[in-house]
Amino acid sequence: MRDGFSFAEMKRFAGKLKQDVFVLYLSYKDSRTPWYAKVVAICVVAYAFSPIDLIPDFIPVLGYVDDLIIVPLGILFALKLIPTEVADDHREEAERIRQSGKPKNWFVGVLFIVVWIVLAVWLGGILMTFLP
Repeated sequence: MRDGFSFAEMKRFAGKLKQDVFVLYLSYKDSRTPWYAKVVAICVVAYAFSPIDLIPDFIPVLGYVDDLIIVPLGILFALKLIPTEVADDHREEAERIRQSGKPKNWFVGVLFIVVWIVLAVWLGGILMTFLP
């Protein structure tokens, strides 16, 4: 019986998740992928490649929830929607892309910044109603 994952197992799991993001990206472009799977896949890929997190990492504990739970669950869900043969066809190419480095999605990053600013202004407006 084991108490937990070894560092090598965690590193292998993280590498597989990164490869799966690229599989989703390539599968999104494939005409054999159903439209609903494409929608989920592109949302997961856009979020995973975004330089900005929905929950910033500097927030204790919660900042890493998206990296440790939300993104992997999104990847698993999207892969379930994509036909197995489509995903399998893109695994080798996804590994080559993963080795060359992760692209950034600056549009999504700017979108998250705008969402945080709007949220801050909205909360500031609410707090101002309580001040004398």
